[in-house]
Amino acid sequence: MPYAYDDQNIFAKILRGEIPNKTVYESAHSLAFHDIQPQAPVHVLVIPKGPYVTYDHFAAEASDAEIADYSRAIAEVCRIVDVAPGNDGGGYRLISNAGEAGVQEVPHLHVHVLGGRVLGRMLKRFDD
Repeated sequence: MPYAYDDQNIFAKILRGEIPNKTVYESAHSLAFHDIQPQAPVHVLVIPKGPYVTYDHFAAEASDAEIADYSRAIAEVCRIVDVAPGNDGGGYRLISNAGEAGVQEVPHLHVHVLGGRVLGRMLKRFDD
């Protein structure tokens, strides 16, 4: 199985209540909380409550209800932390790392919502 889920990862422990977090938003299938090592003035992690390792794993195996809930949770977080451009929040960046080459540190799907300042370019051109 290409997506072996480790139920001892830090996000699984947060979901079980074994590790505290600063919750921003919670729904039936998603949890959002402040990152403990913020990289921007606004840095919130949004995770599904199900055992998904990466976004492609989630997209392939999650139920329609989980997928809709997760997408709406991200939108709600952007509204709550006031980074949505339509709300004059200035904008945000979503990042989801996957696998070793993507530098994924926790083997549980998570999206970083970053904002509160100009974030600069995401990556340099690979041929620079």
